[in-house]
Amino acid sequence: MLPQTNFELTSDFQIQNQPSYTFRLNTLDDNIKGFVDDLQAVKQAIYLILNTQRYQYLIYDWDYGVEFDDLIGCEKNYAIVQIQSRITDALLQDDRIEAVVDFEFESNKKSITAYFVVKTIFGDVEEQKAVNI
Repeated sequence: MLPQTNFELTSDFQIQNQPSYTFRLNTLDDNIKGFVDDLQAVKQAIYLILNTQRYQYLIYDWDYGVEFDDLIGCEKNYAIVQIQSRITDALLQDDRIEAVVDFEFESNKKSITAYFVVKTIFGDVEEQKAVNI
């Protein structure tokens, strides 16, 4: 049996998005210094999502990150379709990202590099991700 709810209690709530303000990660020097907001914060989030293997770290929700490890040894055409789908799925988990479009791929014997545009609420970002196959 489901509990009965009073509609008057739930009608007063408003959904608010969390602010983008966060710590600045310097990936070249491996340190955290300062803060970023808006488009720079989303660029940083894209970097983190695409470089975190999904299901590997207990600290992250199962919706966070992307799966590429199982593409090693796969046929190139299959891998390209999967890379596009997985990047799109991973990035759309962030509510600041509206779409992932304009995919282009370069491949060699060991990897595929995806070039794409991420449309965010703050503007567009051109990104790339190399995946070992």
